Amino acid sequence: MYSIDLSGKIVLIANVANKRSIAWAIAQRLQEAGARLALSHLNEREEEAVRALVRESGWAGVHHVRCDASDDASVEALFKALTETFGRLDAFVHAMAFAPREALAGSFLDTPREAFRIALDVSAYSFTRLMQGVAPLMAGGGSALTLTYMASEKVIHGYNVMGSAKAALEHAVRQLAAELGEKNVRVNAISAGPLNTLAARGVHGFIDMLQHHREHAPLRRNITHDEVAKAALFLLSDLGSGVTGETLHVDAGYNIMGM
Repeated sequence: MYSIDLSGKIVLIANVANKRSIAWAIAQRLQEAGARLALSHLNEREEEAVRALVRESGWAGVHHVRCDASDDASVEALFKALTETFGRLDAFVHAMAFAPREALAGSFLDTPREAFRIALDVSAYSFTRLMQGVAPLMAGGGSALTLTYMASEKVIHGYNVMGSAKAALEHAVRQLAAELGEKNVRVNAISAGPLNTLAARGVHGFIDMLQHHREHAPLRRNITHDEVAKAALFLLSDLGSGVTGETLHVDAGYNIMGM
């Protein structure tokens, strides 16, 4: 039986905000596999909340650092700290997404220019920007992973500009996979079904979305945070050594369905 052992592996997860986040679920699975974690946080409030979770979990050796991916100085400070602390990275999880509330309500046609820019910057470009610092730290090869949603492919009412951002993010996955493959750096995405996170609650009609998914997905249920985390563990470990440039759907099969 092939067990997943990440002992000695150093993994950056950016950003971990709270216990309901997919990033925290992934952190739990990676820690169980023996990985040494570096967790970045947007601000002091989020850092304090996650530090408390780490203490409650009894984890040792977790490195915390703040990073605002929309600020180049903050990004450079992140990688300076990681270089000084670890000297390398083996894996990277990108879990950043944001759009102004007004861009997630009403009509996509009415999306303000600045709201569109912010959504694309934080939710899509941040992955490429952080990979600029991650890739040089993966001198011996590595694996990068980001989180997307099927609104990149199909219209999901209420998701609006975030669908555009996720489409751009998925293109970045393919582009970066092509460019970094010769360095043995794999780049993939997980397209998860709807999950009850704090961010998801900002999407209009989210409860109805959960019900619709549960009724129409082939498995006739919603997914769990841990199912996404287990898929992440696969892609970040040697079990996924031949997989790059892919978007893996973890959605109880919902994406395959037509009318």
